[in-house]
Amino acid sequence: MDDKKTAIITGASRGIGRATAIELAKTGYFVIINFKSNEAAAQETLNLVRSTGGDGEISQFDVADNTQTKDAVKTIIEHHKNIQVLVNNAGITADGLFMLLGEDEWDSVINTSLKGFYNMTKPVLREMVRKKRGSIVSVSSLSALMPNRGQANYAAAKAGIIAASRALSTEVARFGIRVNLVAPGLIETDMIKEAPVEQIKQIIPMARLGKPEEVANVIRFLCSDDASYITGQVIGINGGIC
Repeated sequence: MDDKKTAIITGASRGIGRATAIELAKTGYFVIINFKSNEAAAQETLNLVRSTGGDGEISQFDVADNTQTKDAVKTIIEHHKNIQVLVNNAGITADGLFMLLGEDEWDSVINTSLKGFYNMTKPVLREMVRKKRGSIVSVSSLSALMPNRGQANYAAAKAGIIAASRALSTEVARFGIRVNLVAPGLIETDMIKEAPVEQIKQIIPMARLGKPEEVANVIRFLCSDDASYITGQVIGINGGIC
């Protein structure tokens, strides 16, 4: 499988991760679809990938767990030696006012998004440095760039990914590795299924929610050779919210 280009997408069982797996598969990547617990949803993502003519496999591990992640990535690299793309998409929310926020609600969000970034990126990066090529795209959030009541933990995690990615981009650019981010606004995913959608639309200049495919299209671009001189950047995908 040395000649097959491979992409790993974390949290790819649904939403932005699923849309990204499909888009990358369309461009010829063999996609590794990571999931934590919902195997049926991950299998559905794989079925959708195959329905487009692409291929991939599912891989169950919790990105917040360093040992699990390290072991899983080692296995992936052993079987798919040409890891060209990593998309750090896995993330969770546990919203609440800071004064009422429990330690477990803080830790779970930080560990999945920010520690998950570390757990995934470090072992994959070693392989990319060895090959002198690679693209890492992480999914941040509009919440990292502007205040959003009740999301101190989520904002901290997503802002941390931005800072870490921009620093990392300066370290690995000379090895032919690009590190970028997307910062979606309000996207039609399960994450906002209980949100007051009609009220939200009133603050979006485009007056609608974004679609996962609209985020996936930007991720696909950032992973492509068309973005060969882009690194250390945060691309907002938010319908015009400044």
